[in-house]
Amino acid sequence: MTHLKEMIRRMITALVLGLGLFGTAAQAANSASPIQAELLPGWRLPSGDHVAGLRLVLAPGWKTYWRAPGDAGIPPVFVWKGSRGVSSVQVIWPVPKVFDQQGMRSIGYAKEVVLPLRIAASGGDISLRGRIQLGICKDICIPEELRLRADLPGNVTRPDARISAAMAEVPLSAIEAGVGRVTCEMQPSRDGLHVTANVEMPRAGRVEVAVVETGNPHLWVAEPQIERRSGALVARTEIMHVDGRAFALDRNGIRITVLGDRMAVDIQGCPAP
Repeated sequence: MTHLKEMIRRMITALVLGLGLFGTAAQAANSASPIQAELLPGWRLPSGDHVAGLRLVLAPGWKTYWRAPGDAGIPPVFVWKGSRGVSSVQVIWPVPKVFDQQGMRSIGYAKEVVLPLRIAASGGDISLRGRIQLGICKDICIPEELRLRADLPGNVTRPDARISAAMAEVPLSAIEAGVGRVTCEMQPSRDGLHVTANVEMPRAGRVEVAVVETGNPHLWVAEPQIERRSGALVARTEIMHVDGRAFALDRNGIRITVLGDRMAVDIQGCPAP
């Protein structure tokens, strides 16, 4: 129950910050803001889809967060309502860095990052409209809302080197990293499920960090505790419903990202032993 109370406290803090986003004017073009945003228009693919990029530049000492920001972070939210000629937008995440934030771990980016956007076109011209809610932190954390409007060119087919470089910086797949057998053992806990993941893989670096995601926004995942055992990385965590309800966990939806100074690895799915 202690874990659940701490989880709720952190979620309330994030919610309070999040509510402030709706009353905050867009800061993307304000030189006084700690974060500056630029939409890189990108290029059209032979399939008709489009690749663009969101370039974020942060003032010295400031950082923003990855899709799974850690216990001390604020998850980013992307809303593409009002876009035309768009059926979906996939945000592609380059390898993030791990930060220590007042004794808690956060995961994200400092200085500058380009987030590639893979836009599935529904036919014709593409008019992209975006509202992006971000948490940015230095000594304090504040919310920012960025609003983007762009008509994306359909006649440009030459890739943008900045976007291409960011797309090349994503974590390795399990196959590329030489990952072997991956299993997850699950046992009931007082508030949810204890999950122990066993991943047979080479070391990602001297220090390794594991992030576990479920694909379900209503589930909270505790920061995993990891160790090495007989050539395998073992990550132990607890998963709970944010409302304290019972839940079913889809093993195919489990995503484990291992971050190290040598490599980062994206592992999809975690079957039973």
